[in-house]
This record gives sequence, C-alpha cells and structure tokens, in this order.
Amino acid sequence: MTTPVIAALHRYTRAESPTGDPRALAALAETLESDATEAGFSTAREPHPTGDHLIWTLPARDVPGEPILFLTHYDTVWPVGTLGAMPWSVDGDVIRGPGVYDTKAGIAALLAAVAAVDGPHPELRVVVVADEEIGSPTATGLVEAEARRAAAVLGLEPPHPGGDLKTGRRGSTRARIEVTGVEAHAALDPEAGANAIDELVDQLLRVRELGAGRPVLINTGTITGGGRTNVVAGQAYADLGLRFADPEDERAVLGELAALRAIRDRATVYTRLLSHRPTWRPDPAGDPLAARVAAVAATIGQSLGGRPADGAADTNTTGALGRPTVDGLAPRGGGAHARGEWVSVAGIAERTALLQVLITGLLPITGGL
Repeated sequence: MTTPVIAALHRYTRAESPTGDPRALAALAETLESDATEAGFSTAREPHPTGDHLIWTLPARDVPGEPILFLTHYDTVWPVGTLGAMPWSVDGDVIRGPGVYDTKAGIAALLAAVAAVDGPHPELRVVVVADEEIGSPTATGLVEAEARRAAAVLGLEPPHPGGDLKTGRRGSTRARIEVTGVEAHAALDPEAGANAIDELVDQLLRVRELGAGRPVLINTGTITGGGRTNVVAGQAYADLGLRFADPEDERAVLGELAALRAIRDRATVYTRLLSHRPTWRPDPAGDPLAARVAAVAATIGQSLGGRPADGAADTNTTGALGRPTVDGLAPRGGGAHARGEWVSVAGIAERTALLQVLITGLLPITGGL
C-alpha cells in the first residue's frame, strides 16, 4: 500500500534534478514548494542562474526563541534520463531510483512530519540547496547566515549505515591550479615559449608533498591543457579534491596551495577554490545536541547512536561555525551516488516519526546547547 509520503517521494524522484540544470531544478522546486505550502510553510527563494535555493518558514507556536534550521538539498548527481536505466521501483522494504536516498526521501519525510505536527513548536526554517552535490558554491553564504540565527541545525543527509547520526565531518575542498605559459612553435622556437603543461606537472609534484606526514587526502581529479603537439602549451589547469580531518592541517595546506609560485620565467600560477567546506570536528567534551536528539528518539522507542563521517555536506559549514549541529536525519538506505541507490520504506516511517517528535520536543533545552 502506498502511503502519502511514499507517493510524494515518487513524484520527487520522477522529477529528475541534476546539479546545474536550472530547468529541471525549477520543475522540482515548483512541486516541493507546493507541498511545503500545503504542510504549512511560507516559501521564498534565493535565485541563482544554476538553480534557486529554497527557503521555507513555519512560524513558532507557543515556543519562543531561535528557530530550528533544517538543511537539505534537491539536486542529485544523476543526469536527466537516468530513470530510463534506473527506474523507480518498490520491492518490499526497498525503494530504488535516482536520488531516493541522497536525499529526496529526507525531504519527503520532513514535509510529512511537519504536516502531522499538532502541538507547540519553535520556528522552523528549512534551506533546500540547489548545488550541494558540487560543494554548495552559491549556497554557503545563505547556509552561514541561517545557521547564525538558529538554536540548532539538523541535517537531512543520509545517515550512517543502520541509521546512526553524523556528528562531525571531514573538511572538503575543491581547488584549481591554473597555469599560464607562453605559446611558441615547439620545433622552430621552443625557447621562446613557456610550457604551461610542464609547469603544471612540476606544481603537482609540489602539491603531492603538501599532505606528507598529515592525515590529508589530496586527489588530482582532472588535468586539462595545451592544444597541439607542435605548439608549446600556453594554458593548463588541474582540479584537486582535498579532504581534511583537522582544521590546522586544513589551514596549513590551503595556505601552501595559495602560495604556489611559478618555477619558469614568464609562466604564472594561480590557485583558486572552487568550493570549500571546512572541517567540522566533534566536540571532545561530548555533543549535547546529539545526546538530546537521542533522548527524544528514545521516547518513541528508537535507539540512535552518532559518530563523525568522512563525507562532506552543508553541515560542515554550520558545525565549523560552532553552531549546534547533527546530520544524518534522512531515512536509512544505501548506495549514495551508485546505480544501486535505495532507501528503506520502514526507514522513511521511522524518520518521519522521529522528525515529528524533534519538532515538538527538541527545544527548549534546559541549560542550552
């Protein structure tokens, strides 16, 4: 039997919404805003050429103070047309389809929970990001601003396997090293040129050493440059993916990247960040918000643990700001970014129930967070 929340997830999944496709994102945004309005939210947008970020507000009911901020996203890694080879299906407890787990089921569960709330609650703010899958380059400022005024930030990314919360995240940065050289004939006058590709290779050897002795992952993901074998390359660049477990390592490595300078005369080297999610380290003294979420979950018979995660999300930004943050509140499942992506029917029901009691029972917290 199809429940309203499963029916909503079906509609969201059929509206394919890859990052950077404003037409596809706009179509899903219309559906999401209609459902959010029906659940009681007022809706607004922060417009961007690559896709609008959605901002929903539910006024407080007899619980004064700062709002709870929910963070989620409606973009996916799957291009339009993926449904043809990876169709929506329901088989017992398993729902499959592009984006069901990461993270359209989280949106469906939240809207179902809000629609079912009957009782006092604080103001609710929801930010639904359009470019989370590429590091939220246009959404980070919005996320920061909303987090600074929130009592607590609840992330609707997928949980750890089995459903445990995420209480910290590795820092994640995408950086580009751009090299400009001087073009010349590669055979007749090579000394008149400055080869951008050769310069880039030497810079990447430097980069390899930046993480030495540190728990830092540096991956060269893309290299592009040059044009013809008989022309000294005038342009080249490389895109790097970097992951950090410690904010000090993050600051050191990013500082060294920014300080790279050309080895060759007449070549120039410039490094810029394509996206940046700072390291969110768990509090060594304990996490009051995660403990509170677990306590509220226990009132409906749910047992929740929590631990840091290797992946990055918008909660990197809020956690690094020092705002009380937990993530992983979307339904359990598996296969994020994989052809076998799936979400649990029972998990959707569990998370809908949990979100409903968190909305009414998370705040106020005696003694604060």
